[in-house]
Amino acid sequence: MAFRTGPRNLITDVAGLLVGNAADGKLKSGTTVLLCEQPAVAGVQVLGGAPGTRETDLLEPHNSVETINALVLSGGSAFGLDAASGVQAALREQGQGYEVRSGLRIPIVPAAILFDMMNGGDKDWGRYPPYRELGYAAALSASVDFVIGTAGAGTGALTAGLKGGLGSASCVLENGITVGALVAANPTGSVTVGKSRHFWAAPFEIGKEFGGLGFPAPLPVDATDLVIKYREMRGALANTTIGIVATDAKLTKAQAKRLAVAAHDGFARAIWPTHTPVDGDLVFGLATGKSSAAIDPDTALDLYAAAGATMGRAIARAIFLATPAPGDLMPCWSER
Repeated sequence: MAFRTGPRNLITDVAGLLVGNAADGKLKSGTTVLLCEQPAVAGVQVLGGAPGTRETDLLEPHNSVETINALVLSGGSAFGLDAASGVQAALREQGQGYEVRSGLRIPIVPAAILFDMMNGGDKDWGRYPPYRELGYAAALSASVDFVIGTAGAGTGALTAGLKGGLGSASCVLENGITVGALVAANPTGSVTVGKSRHFWAAPFEIGKEFGGLGFPAPLPVDATDLVIKYREMRGALANTTIGIVATDAKLTKAQAKRLAVAAHDGFARAIWPTHTPVDGDLVFGLATGKSSAAIDPDTALDLYAAAGATMGRAIARAIFLATPAPGDLMPCWSER
């Protein structure tokens, strides 16, 4: 089937979702938060060898908590997990969260981080890292419209030879169900074919959302060369692509996890190599349940196919829209 984008070509085309960014240019790092206007069903799948996470165990289908209030993607390595505390604080002030007794609510905010500690930014922040405040600011800025490229959790992201970034994309199935992806792309691998300007995700591009170049013909001789970032630091766990795939379909926790599994196909289509021992690659799957469309077996296949395709497009858009900043260690795609 042919996919079409939603009106914004952002994950917020999925009804019931808002996204906010906060970043520090001197730090070359930041945080992105996805807020659920109503608690939503979620799952997670980790396929990288070096993940950094918070509250992901509760997302497993056999565990008790059924819904969450927000998801956080953050730079800062393990320090960046503090961002979820800032998001929790903002949600608590708004009276959101899991009610444990009258008047006492606990916002449920799973989080994942990427490694952007060696990207040229000033990480001498003193006693406490700034990510709690960045998380709070990101939550307060959340909207249906948000910036991608060099923004939020993608502010300091790098790929093999190019700046990484924050990406998003959406598509609408024939029955009206919407699928959206949000990703902070900071992989050890390359998102382009060899050293060309052509994206590995080219077969899934809709229109010219990341340049419209397609695949090079013929393929360059270096197309399958193992181009990686920080080859001399393979033991430093200095990478990771983290993302969210969301839909307005009604899903169970198990189905939300399957959606996350399918979205990892987008990593494999858009990044070479991916899911390595030094990447913490992770995808959250989320379902708002706002659509009334039924999911029959055929629709389910379309849904999971769209999850992978949309994630691949979001990754390419992250790199395509990255912008230069002082002190960058790598060029932007637009400068190649």
